[in-house]
Amino acid sequence: MAEKESKESRYEAGFGSNAKKEPVRVVFVTRKTSAKVVGDIGPRLMTYPHLLIREAIVFMILVISLVTVALFWDAPLEQLANPLLTPNPAKAPWYFLGLQELLHYFPPLVAGIIIPTLVVIALIVIPYFNINIEGAPLWSGNAKRTLLMFLAVVIALTMLLAAFRAWTVLAPTDLVALLMLASYHGSAERRAGANAFWRRERTLPWWVMTWFISVAVVLTVVGTFFRGPGWSWVWPWSSHAG
Repeated sequence: MAEKESKESRYEAGFGSNAKKEPVRVVFVTRKTSAKVVGDIGPRLMTYPHLLIREAIVFMILVISLVTVALFWDAPLEQLANPLLTPNPAKAPWYFLGLQELLHYFPPLVAGIIIPTLVVIALIVIPYFNINIEGAPLWSGNAKRTLLMFLAVVIALTMLLAAFRAWTVLAPTDLVALLMLASYHGSAERRAGANAFWRRERTLPWWVMTWFISVAVVLTVVGTFFRGPGWSWVWPWSSHAG
């Protein structure tokens, strides 16, 4: 009789998960039992030798490739630094040319401090917000309201960039905006059964990251190949005195 009662009063661990919250585990613990969660353990591999050997091989391949490239192509270095001969223009390293290009349009405080600080803060803070947890596409829900808000933001941003004559930022911004409008038209047709690449569902973070990368690439390319003496616009194939 006692054995039958112990079997009936046995409690097991239960699992619960909600896509909008953290995973939840519920465990019933009595005086005679302890909390024990049993789950399936997937296949495992040891860090050594499976991972470390592969990383070492990739590292050696990378070193060999860099040495091979260095043997056949010289680095684009200039002459020794001469304080009496300042190059025109004095360009920053390629990873800072985007900021240098922004300095051509915006005041130093805005382009050198405010914009980089806001970008870094956004990259740090945004992942901690529960934005679009379900991964819903941009034009889901009230698509017309989203379209009106989108047009208002694009028009305001276009007017701001045009006022500062920041054409190298305005061009990729409007291009991404046009692609987003094409996706809005495509999402409406997709519901009717049509199939196309830009009609696939894309989330707002995907579009924001696409815009951010596009602007960064355009600014770097323009600063590298299309800026000459006095930071004026030049064509890469034309000769100019620096």
